[in-house]
Amino acid sequence: MRNTLLKISTSLLIILFFSCKEEIKKEEKETAVKSSISENYNISILVDLSDRISLKKNPNPTMEIYQRDLGYIKSVSEAFTDHLKSKRMRQIDDKMQLFFNPEPENPEINSISKELRINVNKDNASKKLLNSINETYASKTAAIYESAIKDDKYIGSDIWNFFDSKVQDQCIDKNSRNILVILTDGYMFYEGTQIKEGNLSSYLTPQLIKQNGLNTNNWQNKFKKENFGFIKIDADLSNLEVLVLGINPSKNNPFEEKVIKAYWTKWLSEMKIKHFEIKNADLPSNMDKIIKDFILKKE
Repeated sequence: MRNTLLKISTSLLIILFFSCKEEIKKEEKETAVKSSISENYNISILVDLSDRISLKKNPNPTMEIYQRDLGYIKSVSEAFTDHLKSKRMRQIDDKMQLFFNPEPENPEINSISKELRINVNKDNASKKLLNSINETYASKTAAIYESAIKDDKYIGSDIWNFFDSKVQDQCIDKNSRNILVILTDGYMFYEGTQIKEGNLSSYLTPQLIKQNGLNTNNWQNKFKKENFGFIKIDADLSNLEVLVLGINPSKNNPFEEKVIKAYWTKWLSEMKIKHFEIKNADLPSNMDKIIKDFILKKE
């Protein structure tokens, strides 16, 4: 009898122990979800309006580059509104904005881009506003790309200078989760910012990769040994997350993609950016989940 009671007591204690453990786990999970939902997002989109989007120079029979960009922006916008709708109205204090560097000379493009700086807070948050964001971003960004392509004046992409002089002030809020989405083919070039320091540079082109001899099977050893890469920017951007979309390497070098990603990985790591991803150009339908997972799920 005593043994039977002992066994029953032990079983009850075990059941109680695991029940309590499961309850604690559940509470921790709920707390984490609430914490994530109440977090403020500050999302910036940096668009490379160089000749990579030119229908004449870079036609793409599957889907034009600008159409892919628009699909990626749509996914970013939807992730932003999904985040907003998961919060209580009084918790909302979130931003989304779009940048170019340098700014296009076309005044129409610059005017439209100002309308894409959206700041949603408890004072202006409404279902109507939240439901309008995706349509606003879709129509306005389409107008920007169409105008740039029609204008046919591509002045290049100065992403290096954007990080050097603008990211800290324009893309980082102290009390927010800061995410920068960059739409680019991975190359950088702007006439006004061509700096070289040894084997480091502020730009990257297919010609430079070939000139540096990074088009052979030994490219990785050469890259490390001879210290190739982008010029380091003296900034601590540990409170910034970066998603690079649209890498589109030249087909003339089988190692081009890996070289481009090595440049970016080294550069972003040097700026102490802990969470970043670098993705190739792909159909928007294939990229949708990747983009939303990056924005809506913390590492």
